[in-house]
Amino acid sequence: MIKKKLRIAAAALTVCLSMCAVAGCGKNASSSSSVSQTPSESVTGIEFNGKIVDDQSVRTDLTATELTKLMGNGINLGNTMEAYGHISLGTKADTSSYETLWGEPVTTQEMITAMHESGFDAIRIPVAWTNMMDYESGDYTIDEKYFDRVTEIINYARSENMYVIINDHWDGSWWGMFGSATEATREKAMDMYVSMWTQIADHYRDYSDYLIYESANEELGDRLNDKDVAKDSGSLNEEQCYETTNLINQTFVDTIRSSGGNNENRFLLIAGYNTDVNRTCDDRFVMPKDTADSKLLVSVHFYEPSSYCTGSSIATWGTKDDLQNQHNILKQLTKFTDAGYGVIIGEYGIYINEDDTLKEGTLEYFNNFLSICDYYNYCPMLWDCNRLFNRNDCKIISDDAAQIYLEHSLKTQSEKDDKTIKSEAETYIATALANAKEAESVPSDEAYAWIMMNSSDWTLTYKVGDKYENKFTEGIKAEDVQVTGEGTYTVSLDFTGTDMHCSKGIGFAAVGIINGEALFPGYIMTIDEILINGEPYTSQYKEYTTSDDENCTRVNLYNGWVTELPKEARTLTGDFTDCSAQLINPDDVGDITTISVTFTYGPAN
Repeated sequence: MIKKKLRIAAAALTVCLSMCAVAGCGKNASSSSSVSQTPSESVTGIEFNGKIVDDQSVRTDLTATELTKLMGNGINLGNTMEAYGHISLGTKADTSSYETLWGEPVTTQEMITAMHESGFDAIRIPVAWTNMMDYESGDYTIDEKYFDRVTEIINYARSENMYVIINDHWDGSWWGMFGSATEATREKAMDMYVSMWTQIADHYRDYSDYLIYESANEELGDRLNDKDVAKDSGSLNEEQCYETTNLINQTFVDTIRSSGGNNENRFLLIAGYNTDVNRTCDDRFVMPKDTADSKLLVSVHFYEPSSYCTGSSIATWGTKDDLQNQHNILKQLTKFTDAGYGVIIGEYGIYINEDDTLKEGTLEYFNNFLSICDYYNYCPMLWDCNRLFNRNDCKIISDDAAQIYLEHSLKTQSEKDDKTIKSEAETYIATALANAKEAESVPSDEAYAWIMMNSSDWTLTYKVGDKYENKFTEGIKAEDVQVTGEGTYTVSLDFTGTDMHCSKGIGFAAVGIINGEALFPGYIMTIDEILINGEPYTSQYKEYTTSDDENCTRVNLYNGWVTELPKEARTLTGDFTDCSAQLINPDDVGDITTISVTFTYGPAN
């Protein structure tokens, strides 16, 4: 993620989140399918602070799916070595200036030791390698001082026998060079990527296979079109984004494998498309070919539902639909485990309240999530920015959450065999689902229209999604209307009663009709008027009607994730000229106190 500032324990996106989850990765090292996780005795190895912290061994027979059983629960060292100071600090500042730029303390051995003692058996260290790289001039050399600091933190973790993941993480979004309209810029992007990983691979070539390289963060996918660095980026369509993602991942594997030392058989973590579960499970995402046998893992992130996980806008979680949706999404990843790839949930988390308390449902979320990881043998890595795990006090801020992580640590899980772990996880998942409350629902023979919306800072939300669930920020006054057939309808939202008294712009907005596809198949919504703060808004684009789930009819007002016309799109006349999912340009609107949409609904011509 970019700078993650959300108030969470395990942050995600560009924010600091806090989530609790127990991973199914802490499987029994003594079970029939497990392999010893303790480095062999050796008089040689990586020395740090007077002792050997890494024995430089590689377990050539250990597979990626076996590895995730040994990795236990993981945690991210968020907003630290990936804090981006390249622009503000230049490339010659003290390494601590970059490390602390986003508000985190200088990392110490005591912090990492306490993380391990709290039940975290693996650590992901996001890194912005261009912080001390003058890449704009064509010099892709990573400053040795930056290497030294990253190495020091790696050794903190290795001294605790923790698994370590390092990547190139957002890094000022130089990745948008891959989407440049200029061929020379695209070539420079690949040259820099290869140079970067060649240097990293050479620097750590002798470390054991407890050190894992990750090809990227969330940048492989739509963000290849980011314009932060390459202003003429945005040239890739979705198919090309998939193709470029696959090419970058293959280049990553080829570069590491040819770099010598233990890199020949090191485990490699392949970033999924947007690290989104659904987009990564798309057949257009292809895992790279590898000369090593069974050494690849796939990385995805999980912040679902985002309005609950990444901000304060939704305060509760735990309905039957919530639990079932969490399971349904994560179950898709068996596509990779069935093919012999390990699965690592590289980030997950839940927003932590400003007073350092947990949201309602946080513990249930963590328990269900981690039990699913147990059941399917995924390794979860909590995103944390000094929130759930307080680095100053060196402990988890919630005793109940702390107990969850201890229960799912490798130390505790290793007392059980794989069959027992899976059986206990299955029982927990089934019991939690049976005991959960039913979500608000609309009878199948009724249809209602509403505006689903997120503010641009994700602190405010109203019933986002296709199920019309009773999830919205307190204080929003909404006019939702029952749809009975052909006619003209008006829906609206009033934000003046919220704590902020307005919505800070638009992060997402759409008009939905629950049960519209079933009750009124083929009907079209035509936008007659959009009012923002009481004033008419004129769009340069035209709307189209679609459905994501074949039940809820939708017209997107602003959906930045949809860049191409979906195949399900329909219009009144069948003409799609100038149709877009971005009817409202978020740059045109500031604070929004009210928004209303009037539309006509009826069959196509």
